Amino acid sequence: MSNRLFQGVIHQMRDAIDRPVGVIDETSTVIACSELGKIGEKTGNISPEMMASQEPFVVNGYTYCPFGGLPRAEYAIFVLGNDQEAAHYAALLAVSLNSIKQYYDEKYDRGNFIKNIILDNILPGDIYLKARELHFNADVTRVCMLIKIVANTDVAVFDVVQNLFPDKSKDFVVNINEDDIAIVKEIQPGIDAKDLEKLASSIVDTLSGEFYVHCVVGIGTPVESLKDLARSFKEAQVALEVGKVFDTERSIVSYDNLGIARLIYQLPTTLCEMFLKEVFKKGGIDSLDHETLFTIQRFFENNLNVSETSRKLFVHRNTLVYRLEKIKKITGLDLREFEDAIVFKVALMVKKYLSSNPTKF
Repeated sequence: MSNRLFQGVIHQMRDAIDRPVGVIDETSTVIACSELGKIGEKTGNISPEMMASQEPFVVNGYTYCPFGGLPRAEYAIFVLGNDQEAAHYAALLAVSLNSIKQYYDEKYDRGNFIKNIILDNILPGDIYLKARELHFNADVTRVCMLIKIVANTDVAVFDVVQNLFPDKSKDFVVNINEDDIAIVKEIQPGIDAKDLEKLASSIVDTLSGEFYVHCVVGIGTPVESLKDLARSFKEAQVALEVGKVFDTERSIVSYDNLGIARLIYQLPTTLCEMFLKEVFKKGGIDSLDHETLFTIQRFFENNLNVSETSRKLFVHRNTLVYRLEKIKKITGLDLREFEDAIVFKVALMVKKYLSSNPTKF
């Protein structure tokens, strides 16, 4: 939303309302005012609760009326005085400026247009009509990334991410909620998954290294159609959800690299429980101690190679063979056999999935 648009309206109202009038943003900074010298000043004693109430309030002799945005207003009109007339002026101006804001957002704001697309808030048939109205290039490849802030922070992460993508005509940074920020980036043909992961890695490194913000990034698949941006965004969401269950140590998760984890994540929990009972007829995963599970993990990481695994674990080869025989005796699965190893690997992932307390039936 352009502050100059607000200032234009306030300037025209200056003669009609014979008292100082202006607009503050959600940081309580004056962004438009009939007294130009006040622009940029901070107004104190305005709490977030006042802005969220959507009701007029009086502070330091000025009547304020919030407008724009829910649940917390993005702006508030202020008029000098705490009388009935000041409240009347503030209410009228709030309605007028809110209508202007909505019209501006709908007609000119490309960021709002992109947000409506990825959140499925616009009909598919209206997307290309709106794109032509906004002179929006629809024939390019784009990809959605989703940044999730893991821990609360005082840093304005949205502003930081916006500065990382200065080309506002090609790249769009969208604030989804308090913890999620979406990036819709235009990419050139030939850009592969590794290039996108490098870009995501640079975002994570900047936020963590310079601002001490811990975050994870989900990457959707590139799409060539505007209407498919919603799918790329949902894929980025799924990537983060699946990564949270199966790969908690990674800060970058690509939808293309989820593999079998994506399939397991979509299964009903009842089916998963039946699978575990059928696989472990002798004894379940719960009967294996931590050392044994660690051995299994290293065995898988070394492609079922007994010699290489024993070397990495600093144990004798016969010791590892003994542990594998013990696993076979408990579970009935010989991890040295490829098919049994696959079944066991899937079973471990299913167990991890069920341990994450999914609500699907």
